[in-house]
Amino acid sequence: MSVSHILTTLSKLERLHRSLLDLSMKKTDIIKENNMAKLDETLKNEQAHVAAIERLEQQRLVEVTDYLRAQGCAPTEAPTVSQLIEVAKGEEQAQLRAVRERLTTIIAELKQRNDLNQKMIFQSLQFVNITLDLLQPRPEQMNYGNTANGRVAQPMKKSYFESQA
Repeated sequence: MSVSHILTTLSKLERLHRSLLDLSMKKTDIIKENNMAKLDETLKNEQAHVAAIERLEQQRLVEVTDYLRAQGCAPTEAPTVSQLIEVAKGEEQAQLRAVRERLTTIIAELKQRNDLNQKMIFQSLQFVNITLDLLQPRPEQMNYGNTANGRVAQPMKKSYFESQA
C-alpha cells in the first residue's frame, strides 16, 4: 500500500466537499428566493453527496489502516491523516499536509455556510409562525364555570382572517 492511493482518495474527498460547499451556497440563494421545489431538489442532491463522502471516508480509513500496518505502526480504531503524516516521509508528507489543509479549509467554510442556512431557515419558520398567530390566534384556556376571582371568562378573540367567509 502506498500513499499515492490515499492521496487519490483524499483528493476525491476534497472534490466532493467542494461540490457540497457549492451546493450549500446555491441553497442560500434558494432559501432567499423561498423556492421550496428547488430546495427539496438541492437537499436530495446534498444527501447523495454526503452518502458518497461517507463511502470515500470508509475507503480512506481502510487504506490508512493498511498503510500504517505496513509501516509497522499500530493504528487506532479510526486512524487520522495526522497519524499518517507522522509516519510518511519526504514529499509524501508534504503532499499529505497540503491535502489536509485544503480539506480542513473547505470543511470550515462548509460548516459556516450550513450555519448561515440553518439560521435563515429558522428565521423563516419564526416568520411563518408569527404570521399564523396573527391570522388565527390560539384560543385562551377554557375553564368550566367562574374563575377564581368570581369573574366570567372573556369571550375568545376574533381572528383577523375570517376562514368561513
